[in-house]
Amino acid sequence: MKRILLAVAYDGTAYCGWQVQKNGETIEGVLNRELSGLFGGDIQVIGASRTDSGVHALGNVAVFDTGTQMPGEKISYALNSRLPEDIRIQKSLEVEGDFHPRKCACTKYYEYRILNREFELPGRRLDTYFYRRPLDIERMRAAGSFLLGEHDFKSFCSIHTQAETTVRRICALDVKREGDLIRIQVSGNGFLYNMVRIIAGTLIQVGSGIRNPEDMQSMLASCDRQSAGPTAPAKGLTLLGMEYEGGFFSSLPAAR
Repeated sequence: MKRILLAVAYDGTAYCGWQVQKNGETIEGVLNRELSGLFGGDIQVIGASRTDSGVHALGNVAVFDTGTQMPGEKISYALNSRLPEDIRIQKSLEVEGDFHPRKCACTKYYEYRILNREFELPGRRLDTYFYRRPLDIERMRAAGSFLLGEHDFKSFCSIHTQAETTVRRICALDVKREGDLIRIQVSGNGFLYNMVRIIAGTLIQVGSGIRNPEDMQSMLASCDRQSAGPTAPAKGLTLLGMEYEGGFFSSLPAAR
């Protein structure tokens, strides 16, 4: 048996998230089904990030075990020929048998996109959150700076989180504007349930003048979900990629 790593890109619009569920199609479910069909056995992938319904990815990571003789780097071609057009394997390779995408140290890179203009653009309706009110990215950037480093992010995660600890480290957080498109880019050693979307929702409030950048300090200190802003819609969030000791996995090399 050998362990194969897949770097998976997908448009999450039509899926009930990554993790297999009884109530609808998921990315994990599709991969399990098509890999089992490809290799003629029951194959279950292990994913690095269990993205929510509607969230997209350019480089989620998954592994599976197989006894196939097919070279690891060729599996991406064979699997892509079976997958729906909104899921594509960007890379496949053989890794050490004990490599586990959730247990091995890594840095995750996320981006939240906001379409900030008077009217919506139909072509961006699936991968951005439309927000009409003007946003001040300098205020948003200043607010984001308070989140850098290691903190207890209990205020910035869903009350339904099952994490043993809510302490996480944010390595970088930046807010950029490209015309009408605002990109909130954040990287860290791990993220809590809905954490990036709550950060985005809070920064939107800061950018629109509802809150002050300095309020982020009291939000962190309170460890109270109600003190932070709303959870921004899933469709604006994309997992850009993941960086392990052995490499960076994404379909967007400039994500880091």
